[in-house]
Amino acid sequence: MTSAQPLTPDRWSLESWFTEFGAPDYQSFKIQLSADLRAQLLAAGNADSSHEVLAKVLVDFEQLTDHLGHLSAFLGCLSADDATNEAVKTDEAWASTLDAEKDKLRATIQARLAALDEAAFSQLLASPTLKGAEYAVSRMREEGRRQMAPALESLAADLNVNGLHAWGRLYDTLTGKMEFPMTFPDGHTETVPMARRRALMSEPDRKIREAAFHAGQTPWNDHADTLGAALNGIAGTRLSLYGHRGIDHFLDTPLFDSGMSRASLDAMLAAIRANIDLPRRAIRTAAKLQGTPALHFFDLEAPQVSAPDAKPLTWDEACNTVGTSFHRAYPRLGEYFDTMLKNRWIEAQPRAGKRPGAFCTGSLLRREERVYMTWHGTVHDMVTLAHEAGHAWHSCVLRPTRSFASNYPMTLAETASNFGEMILLDGLLNQSSLSPEMKAYLLDQEMLRAHAYLINIPMRYEFEHSFYSARAAGEVPVSRLRELMNEAQRSLYGDTLLPDGTDPMFWASKMHFFITGVSFYNFPYVFGYLLGQALFARFKLEGDAFLPKYEAFLAATGNASCEDVAMKTLGADLTSPDFWATALRSIVPTLEAYEKLPTR
Repeated sequence: MTSAQPLTPDRWSLESWFTEFGAPDYQSFKIQLSADLRAQLLAAGNADSSHEVLAKVLVDFEQLTDHLGHLSAFLGCLSADDATNEAVKTDEAWASTLDAEKDKLRATIQARLAALDEAAFSQLLASPTLKGAEYAVSRMREEGRRQMAPALESLAADLNVNGLHAWGRLYDTLTGKMEFPMTFPDGHTETVPMARRRALMSEPDRKIREAAFHAGQTPWNDHADTLGAALNGIAGTRLSLYGHRGIDHFLDTPLFDSGMSRASLDAMLAAIRANIDLPRRAIRTAAKLQGTPALHFFDLEAPQVSAPDAKPLTWDEACNTVGTSFHRAYPRLGEYFDTMLKNRWIEAQPRAGKRPGAFCTGSLLRREERVYMTWHGTVHDMVTLAHEAGHAWHSCVLRPTRSFASNYPMTLAETASNFGEMILLDGLLNQSSLSPEMKAYLLDQEMLRAHAYLINIPMRYEFEHSFYSARAAGEVPVSRLRELMNEAQRSLYGDTLLPDGTDPMFWASKMHFFITGVSFYNFPYVFGYLLGQALFARFKLEGDAFLPKYEAFLAATGNASCEDVAMKTLGADLTSPDFWATALRSIVPTLEAYEKLPTR
């Protein structure tokens, strides 16, 4: 990657949201938001149970949520952009108190909805002001039936500010400041920010990967007790609340939040286990290409086939490649991607102080999206760009929809992002001028994705499931966390990892385990990958005629369960292992071509 200034902006602009942090428009927004929240808390407790009054309470809550989400997204962007900014951290903590008040408000409204009989609830849903919000309001009523008394929910919301969510803020702050000294194979030493470690472990040079892995383990081990306390605190809080809410199993809430059934999850996982040798074959082939009997954990995200041009990709090259692939396959997505770049909605500049990871966020108040990532010049980063652009496009398609119907579950969100990835990779693989060397490289990249989604992420799920089961009996010590992680890796990877090739501290380095707003931030990715495979197969079969159906699929994601959306769009039964097995086996042609690549 060159040091020249890119022609394509790699720094985002948030000025359409607020002039700047602390500016008069920002301060006045905060004051008004606090006043509106107080007013709605009073109105929600109104004894008047007429459907007209309750409908107004719901509409006001919808608008309040948009405003609070707008502020939270802005602060989240700033916090990721500069993890050292203490003023932003202070306002994030303050905003979390508003979130707690909003949770109290939501609990009060849900209790009122749960108290309605069927006739009264049907009358409420018939209110003209709630048109298009029926599914969301019905889910609020169902949630109200599984919550504590409003006073206890209010107490829980207050305690979460300085408990559950404080653990998450601690993790973000600590990891955002982490760095480590690393000696590179050429002998020079650098102080490396933790945000760069993942990119280094994607380097073609195995010696660099190995050095980054081992040097980068030191901070995780040094802070293991703190991070273990955070993980135990997050899980312990959730389990305590589940018990008081009468929620029988720790998966019930993440499944409800994901809009899917346990039957669908079990069917998907059963299909993966039954076909586990397919992604393992991809790893064995990678090991053969590398010239080792198996892989180490630090090899798993690295290319085993070098790109014909050994130079790192520039940001301009990546944006042009993604844009071209989008325009050729899906012109409306290509035009939207151009708009994102023109309006500076993407943050990618590599620099110290940034938080690790990538995400897409947005403001329903402004009906705009933003993408956050850190560019290090790899194809993996380019795929991340396409992935996050797929998320953003999903939100764009939903812009005409009211906010109550614009909140879709992670499962369906990850379907859209994977669709974006597949457009990029398929477009690259089908270029008429594609050389055999580049085809080999892209096959390698596609198989990297396959075993990440079909082994690595199910491994995370297995670890988290085992951890929550153990946490129900008491705090889980760091030594046991390491053991659980090793056991999960051995269970899913089998003999494809070297005897000393596991990463026992992966539980600490993976941010997803510490996200306090979502529990089990893993299986939705597998769901999205496989459902995306099914959607993309339909796209390849039907061509451009499928794209309006795809947009109809995206538009329905906030208005129905995963099972209903899939049945309506694909005629697919997500509770059948056969559906998932068919989607999984769609990787076979690429896998077989990959297995035929010559070794070094």
